[in-house]
Amino acid sequence: MRERLYVTPEIARALQRDAPVVALESALITHGFAPPANLEIARRMEAAVRQEGAQPATIAVLAGEVRVGLADEELVRLASDRAARKVSLRDLPLVLAQGMNGGTTVAATIHLAHRAGVRVFATGGIGGVHRGHPEDVSADLPVLASTPLVVVCAGAKAILDLPRTLEYLETHGVPVIGYGTDEFPAFYSCRSGLTVDARVETPEQVAQMAQARAVLGLPAALLVCVPVPEAGELPAGEAEAAIARAVEEAEATGVGGKALTPFLLARLVELTGGRARRANEALLLNNARVAARIAQALAGTNEQ
Repeated sequence: MRERLYVTPEIARALQRDAPVVALESALITHGFAPPANLEIARRMEAAVRQEGAQPATIAVLAGEVRVGLADEELVRLASDRAARKVSLRDLPLVLAQGMNGGTTVAATIHLAHRAGVRVFATGGIGGVHRGHPEDVSADLPVLASTPLVVVCAGAKAILDLPRTLEYLETHGVPVIGYGTDEFPAFYSCRSGLTVDARVETPEQVAQMAQARAVLGLPAALLVCVPVPEAGELPAGEAEAAIARAVEEAEATGVGGKALTPFLLARLVELTGGRARRANEALLLNNARVAARIAQALAGTNEQ
């Protein structure tokens, strides 16, 4: 079978020069936001990365080919395809073999970014352990434990069991770093009451940690957790009340498996009058900016 990972010439040149590149996921385009907001947020995230002096590399599957870097017309094509598949790690060979379009999740994007040589990835919130279902563990977690990227996020999605998610990360050697905070962010909210492993204030401090990891030959990602900007924050009490109600409704209606997370996230937007979506947009753009600054600090360091 021919190679099915295509890196655009622009991204390839940047990687060859060791210029700053930031990987971006595409599941938020295909499954995270409804049209036309999905295309708008994708464009805004790419613009935020460029404004900070780095090159955005949105990763997706188009017609059975992995694309590292998308042209604007490809973003439009992906955003308008309501049949596109949500592609996690296990789905990659299926979608490639069937020639489908797909939006890559955190797990799949981390794997593909690492394969392409991209060192920094920005997302919203990682997956984790589901509330009330400790056996339901996102594929994001084992990939984080085995892939040495710098992953910038706003913590784990608040609908999850955050203490159990942190316990998994600790057990599997993933350092959880607070960017300007001592607490693990709760996605929509700045605070969760849970502590991080270390606090940093600058991109250069993250780069130093990445270099130390490389010297030690450790395989796990550095999980850099950035609180949602306060202006866009959904207060923790309000967020938790809406989450509890959404989880109760999911249990009552039998929603589970792959349908659970999309159901809960959509219900939260409804229950908060759109404030959850606005918080999500604010943290995505902020994470993209922080990731670009970290990529700048890493450029030329040869940390891998």
